[in-house]
Amino acid sequence: MTKLNYPLSRKMIHRTLCLSLGATMLASPLTVAAADSNSKVVSGQIILKSEGSQIVTNIVSAYPGSDLALGENRYLTKTQIEEKWDGIDPEYKPDQAVNAVKEVLPQKEYEALFPNRLGSPEWYKVAKGKEYFKADQSDYFSYDNLIAAVTEVSNIKLKISTRKGGKAQEIQRFDKDAKIETLISRSSDFNSAENMKKEIDTVIVDCGTFLKEGFKKDRKRELAAFLANLAHETGGGWPAAPGGELKWGLFWNENIAGRTGVNKDAFVDPASSELYPGVKDKRYYGRGPIMLSWNFNYGLFSSIIYGDKSVLLSKPEIVSADGKVGFMTAILFWMTPQAPKPSAHDVIVNRWKPSKEDVAKGLSQPGFGISIMVLNGLEANQGETEGSGVKRRAGHYRDIASRMGLDISTEKVDTLGMKPF
Repeated sequence: MTKLNYPLSRKMIHRTLCLSLGATMLASPLTVAAADSNSKVVSGQIILKSEGSQIVTNIVSAYPGSDLALGENRYLTKTQIEEKWDGIDPEYKPDQAVNAVKEVLPQKEYEALFPNRLGSPEWYKVAKGKEYFKADQSDYFSYDNLIAAVTEVSNIKLKISTRKGGKAQEIQRFDKDAKIETLISRSSDFNSAENMKKEIDTVIVDCGTFLKEGFKKDRKRELAAFLANLAHETGGGWPAAPGGELKWGLFWNENIAGRTGVNKDAFVDPASSELYPGVKDKRYYGRGPIMLSWNFNYGLFSSIIYGDKSVLLSKPEIVSADGKVGFMTAILFWMTPQAPKPSAHDVIVNRWKPSKEDVAKGLSQPGFGISIMVLNGLEANQGETEGSGVKRRAGHYRDIASRMGLDISTEKVDTLGMKPF
């Protein structure tokens, strides 16, 4: 990842920042609202297009942000890619990312971890005759779907730009293969007269760094932590479950209450509805490995995956129907930062440095416990006690880490003493 202040007068300097967006775990949406899709900023001016004419409003600013309109994209030359996106590192290309996964966790070991995963032969034995049984259910959490998701995600870079001292933000997406950048999100007040006077902090996230940073043991820990959190979110086990509770990770890919209609909430947040409007008769309850929830998450991740927010807003069921897309939402969720939270990725590979505010909240020891706080602040100050969400998360982590030959005995794996970011 790269952080820079805009404008830039020297080579981008690498360091890690961080964030987490939240499926059911995110307590509040990104603070972005719909910007006029026909407006753009050019050389310190805001140009508003309307019915073929232009109204030019002069804005005195040294920090205009992107000159793209919301949803607009453009092809970049090699020089522009170096200047705007810090180039394309061959170490983080799709084939390298896939090799990293296969090296850390071969297919046989993955399948042994999750024998009852949705659509597997063992799942069919358990599910047959049950309310949720589907005769044509594919192996949703298959190793092939995981690899396909890593391949797709590693082709994406994100640029998250935030006005200093506030929450006004814009997000751009870069497709490494197509060499095209797209502005996928912009706060309605990002280019207000007041905000145009503020500097911009920019973080570049290369999604190809998933399992590719740090020592080999760090990469193993990252995959163990990632899968442990997913296993908890999708777990179908119970203390007396056959084979043990931890054998039932990745059993579900939809929130049960949402799927059955017990909870009929549409999960549309009014504050984000201008930018990410919910579609009539569609509900945005938890789906996929990370249980992606709420309109703002479906809209944002749709923008990141497809360059078009409407795809998953119009068809949220894609996340639970297509295992590759489901894994993509989970990996992107894991990799993408949102201040004041670090990304779970940076926490696990020990690139995150806690601030004074973080330390005051007990958020000072990088590791699995902090990753839980990044993903779900509702599980703050919990130990491995019966009934706590932390107990099963930590159980999965210990199990997977042990199978990978990792020693996590000195790592804090619970959230006792921690407050939300």
